Amino acid sequence: MVEPIRWGILATGGIASTFVEDLALLDDCRVTAVASRSAERAAAFAKKYDIPHALDSVQALAASDEVDIVYVATPHSHHYLPTLRLLEAGKHVLCEKAFAYNAAQARTMFDVAREHQRFLMEAMWTRCNPAIREMRRAIKEGMIGEVVSVNGNFSFGGGDLPPSHRLRNPELAGGALLDLGVYPVTLAHLALGVPESVSAVAVMDEVTGVDAQTAITLKYPKAVAQLSCSYRGGPGNEVVIAGTEGRIELRDYAYRPSGYTLVRYDGPSREFEAPYVGHGYVHEALEVHRALRQGRLESTLVPPQSTIEVMEILDEVRAQIGLRYPGETHPKQS
Repeated sequence: MVEPIRWGILATGGIASTFVEDLALLDDCRVTAVASRSAERAAAFAKKYDIPHALDSVQALAASDEVDIVYVATPHSHHYLPTLRLLEAGKHVLCEKAFAYNAAQARTMFDVAREHQRFLMEAMWTRCNPAIREMRRAIKEGMIGEVVSVNGNFSFGGGDLPPSHRLRNPELAGGALLDLGVYPVTLAHLALGVPESVSAVAVMDEVTGVDAQTAITLKYPKAVAQLSCSYRGGPGNEVVIAGTEGRIELRDYAYRPSGYTLVRYDGPSREFEAPYVGHGYVHEALEVHRALRQGRLESTLVPPQSTIEVMEILDEVRAQIGLRYPGETHPKQS
C-alpha cells in the first residue's frame, strides 16, 4: 500500500477551501494540518474539513512532523518569507501565483529549495489543465502553423470591492496585474516563450494606487501578444492563439478551460474536449504527487524557469506603470 502524501495548508481563504475540496478527490493523500495567524479561523477550517491539526503560525506548520508538503494560499505579499521558512524546515511547497513580489524573490525561493533538496512549484493550475496540455501539443504538432499572435484578457467588474480587498490593497500586493494579468501572460509565454520587448500602460486605482486596468504588448521576433487585465470591467475572458495556418480559441474562463476550438483557415472548425476534474485544482495536485513519488524536485509542467520568466515580464510591466508595493523587498533586504 502506498503511503499517503500528507498536506498542510497555509491560510484559510476561498482558494484554500477549493484546493482542499479537490484534494479530497485523490486517494493517495491526506490533509493533516492547517495554519492561520488566527487560531479561531484555523480551528473552524479544520473542523469543516476534518483536518486533525489546527495551528496558529507558519512556524508551527513548518515544525509539524505530520506534514510532507505545504500549500501556500496566502496573498501574494505573504508568499516569499513563509515559503523560505517551510523549505528550510524540510517541507516541500506548492505556492500560489503570483509566485512572489518579483523575479529576484522567485529565484531565491528556487535556490533555497535546491539547497535543501525540497520540491517547490508555483500553483499555476492553467499549465496543468488537460485542455491547455492538449492545446500545447496541437501547437507543437503544427496544427496552426507558426504562432504569430496571442490575444488574451482577464477582467471582471469589481466596482464594489472595498479598498481593503486583496485586489485593491497595496499592502497585500494587490492590483489587476499580479492577480489577473499573470494568466494571459502565462498563456502567451506557453505559446511564444520569452519576448524581446515589453510595453505596458495602466489606469491606476485612484484610492489605493494599484493598477486597476493594465494593457500589455509583448513583442517577439515574428509575433506579438496583446494582453489585458482589469477589475474595472472589460471584454470577455477569452484567449486566441493565432498561427499562419489556423488559430486556437479558448473561450469563457480561458484559464481553466474544458476544451478549445481549432479553426483551420483551409477547412471547418473542430471542437476538442478535455474536461478538468473537480474545481480544476486536482491536476496541479497530481503533478505534485507525480514529482514527489518519482523523487523529482522540479515540475515538468510548471518548471522553475518558466515561473521566473513570467515574473520577469511582470516586473517589467510594473516598472513601466510605476507600481511598487510598500512591503516589497528584494532578497538582499530580507
